[in-house]
Amino acid sequence: MKTEDTKLYNKFDDLIVVGGGSAGWMTATNLIRKFPNKKITLVESPNIATVGVGESTIGGISNWLASLGMNTEENIKEFMKETDGTIKLSIRFEDFYEKGDGGFHYPFGSVIENNLTYGKQNWFFKRYENSNLHNSDYATFINTNMALVNNNTIFTNSNNELPGFDFTKGVAYHFDATKFGLWLRDYYCKPRNVKHIVEDITDIETDSEGIKSLNKKYTADLFFDCTGFKSMLMNELNNNFISYNDLLPNNSAWATRVPYKNKEEQLEPYTNCTAIENGWVWNIPSWERIGTGYVYSDKYVSDGIALEEFKKHLSKKGHDYSQSQFKNIKMRVGRYEKLFYKNVCAIGLSAGFIEPLESNGLLSVHEFLLYLVDVMTRHKANDSITQFDIDSYNVSCSKFFDEFTDFVALHYALSNRDDTKYWKDVSERQYIKYAKSGDLIKNISVRYDLDAENDYYSSYAGAHYISTGMNFYSKTPFNLMSFNADTTQIRIENKVRDIMVKEWDNIAKKQPKLINYLKDNIHRISPTYYW
Repeated sequence: MKTEDTKLYNKFDDLIVVGGGSAGWMTATNLIRKFPNKKITLVESPNIATVGVGESTIGGISNWLASLGMNTEENIKEFMKETDGTIKLSIRFEDFYEKGDGGFHYPFGSVIENNLTYGKQNWFFKRYENSNLHNSDYATFINTNMALVNNNTIFTNSNNELPGFDFTKGVAYHFDATKFGLWLRDYYCKPRNVKHIVEDITDIETDSEGIKSLNKKYTADLFFDCTGFKSMLMNELNNNFISYNDLLPNNSAWATRVPYKNKEEQLEPYTNCTAIENGWVWNIPSWERIGTGYVYSDKYVSDGIALEEFKKHLSKKGHDYSQSQFKNIKMRVGRYEKLFYKNVCAIGLSAGFIEPLESNGLLSVHEFLLYLVDVMTRHKANDSITQFDIDSYNVSCSKFFDEFTDFVALHYALSNRDDTKYWKDVSERQYIKYAKSGDLIKNISVRYDLDAENDYYSSYAGAHYISTGMNFYSKTPFNLMSFNADTTQIRIENKVRDIMVKEWDNIAKKQPKLINYLKDNIHRISPTYYW
């Protein structure tokens, strides 16, 4: 006799996605690709605008595109053309550690350690022996993508001239969120018979199983809540919401779009994040315009004053915002205790949100969708999903949210700024006390344990770029020598590495400028309209 936990109780033939935008159409795309014979419907309101004014992704988006068959140079170029896309190789953080700190990068792609005995540790020894090195030099020493970032160039690397760089995998993208949703709708969903209904949901009927009907006429076996911060379906189910406000400071944002003033200079292969008085500003260069926004806490500054701070920053950076419309966004920072609850699965902002730092908005969408279709296809013979599948999904996704929250919190915890009350309070937060997962901050905090098997850099991808960029690493000869290393060998390795870094730089210099590559290979004809 089967236990309740393994009972095949959710047979699904009829699936409804509620909400459009990036999350809704990404969900519908994944479902129709995995279940081409199922009835799949997307219902979206004609009166609710999507949040995004531009999207910045990180490297995992390549895996999601590949799951759709978008894994060649040509179809990636087609995707970029349709979505106003540009290449993103890194995230730059400016003034997070100290005001005027010069900034540092978190690049994507593979870390190259082929000529180093101790890998990342070689740089620490190099930094110890040369105090003139800046912490921002670390990324260039470790990652070949930085050669392209530093020269603002790009190429397909078809002959592997630049080791570690893969045009189809080691990159992310900036694109127009609205166009992205429309591309998924028209390119993937409608041709595969996803039913599209434009209608306000005004009535939600529930029962013991979850959602019974929408507007007393739409029923389904499973519902997918992609309604943003409103969480229209989840809110009807009394699912517990877990706040992250005790760990993360920000809850509001101003967002807008500005035109390029000098596209040759302003179109860069990275997202720029600049810390200012009461938060930070993102800068996302898509092909036709720049998406920008100010993330802040309304506990420290009013919305009106925050808008003035934002405009002051835009003016300082040379942006013309005279024709721009500014949208105020109130962010619900946290997650539901169960992201898949009864017959509803929340995706995107409906499920939870950390904050925009580290471009995690779409990250949770494409990562959760890949796992979701895995658990939904485990019982291929009977098209069912068990309670164990649902519980497994919830545990994995909750762990992702909690760990990434700790990771984002590091950007504030390691700051040395004290120029405003906001930054003073940020530096005094009890991060370890309120850490959600515990693992990341615990491992980062034992920074003097630098042996190869238990080094703090292994705790989370990208943490080593953030901690090193914010001056958090071992600087004493005792700790650097804790491996019983041959210092002569390390010096030789570092000299070889310096030669390699110069070679990478020379290769990058010979490649086309990013703007020219995009213009010649992707965006051959610029639209005449302004978004």
